[in-house]
Amino acid sequence: MAVITSLRPNLSRAEAIEAFREGWGGRLGGGELRSVAEAFVPFRLYEVVVQNGSRRQRSWFALDAVAGLLDPYQFEGPPAPKELLSLETRNRPEPALDEAAGRRRLEDMLRRLVFQSGFFRVRGLEFRLERVPLDLHVPYWIGLYGTTGVRRLRVLDAVRRRFEGGKARALFEGWLTASPEAGCP
Repeated sequence: MAVITSLRPNLSRAEAIEAFREGWGGRLGGGELRSVAEAFVPFRLYEVVVQNGSRRQRSWFALDAVAGLLDPYQFEGPPAPKELLSLETRNRPEPALDEAAGRRRLEDMLRRLVFQSGFFRVRGLEFRLERVPLDLHVPYWIGLYGTTGVRRLRVLDAVRRRFEGGKARALFEGWLTASPEAGCP
């Protein structure tokens, strides 16, 4: 098993089970909750400087290193040691997104964010992305529902305390079906 560095979760296993039972299985008819597992997605952390005319903004973004499709994390600075924990786990997909493709995806996401704040205010837009040497993981809870023949999967972000959508489900379903030794039920 590998030792990883993870953001500290804001949702315990008991709270995740309650959320899965109340949120999806109970109210929306997803079936009986069969099992719950914690999994950790690798993210790459970047220091980002956005130059838009005379305005310069500096922040830190983390992009998932598996497919680059999950919502990025934004920080005011690199995560502090009190926000992180080290643990041993095999419940994690391997990074599959190459560095260049990840940078392009993050830059595209940043460009959309800038344009959403006002297209007509964009002047000489430039991005500088510098990789921060921290292999960061984000904890998620996976809930498996249904019968033996038909299983459904639901994903809960353990830091943001919110259910994820189709992109996260697809990421975890792909990982679990491609990797029988993934360690999740």
